[in-house]
Amino acid sequence: MKKILLAALLFVSISGFAQKFQLGIKAGANISNFNGSFEDVKTKSLIGFYGGAFTSFFIGNHFALQPEVLISTQGAKIESLSTSDKEDFKLTYLTIPVMAKFEFNGGFYLETGPEAGINISGGNFGDRKVKDITQSADFLWGFGLGYHAPFGLGIGARYNLGLSKIGNANFSDPNFKNSVIQVGLFYTIFNNNIHP
Repeated sequence: MKKILLAALLFVSISGFAQKFQLGIKAGANISNFNGSFEDVKTKSLIGFYGGAFTSFFIGNHFALQPEVLISTQGAKIESLSTSDKEDFKLTYLTIPVMAKFEFNGGFYLETGPEAGINISGGNFGDRKVKDITQSADFLWGFGLGYHAPFGLGIGARYNLGLSKIGNANFSDPNFKNSVIQVGLFYTIFNNNIHP
């Protein structure tokens, strides 16, 4: 009898937990640039992409914590003021945002939270490898909004403000930070009925 009661309680607990989280995938476009002062160059926005997976853990009906794992390509177009030479400064990160998300009745939501990035960049900038002149990690803070439909499909926009410098001591002007706008689609695979 005790075993049956224990099994029943365990089943109810697992069922209750399973109804309070969503698993999803997301992808979209990055519009990125660098914040900071540069000597003899100007920067312009660079188009990249992001994609990956996330889990939303709901606490109550409206609030959720949403950790994500994404691949994100970003950077800027660099133009020399003295020679007019142009080159893309491309960075690729494995990013781990953890967003605090408030979802209103009807599916609209606001979110904010920290993001850590691991620099996995390839390629070159000038005659040097990008990874040799940039920091191995990046830290940002994100602010977002969007809409999540009851059948699982959603659209979201987020601005990620860089908090740490990108360049390292091997770069002539290391005092610049990431600035990234993300716009894209996402889809939650199950538990779409927990919308408020």
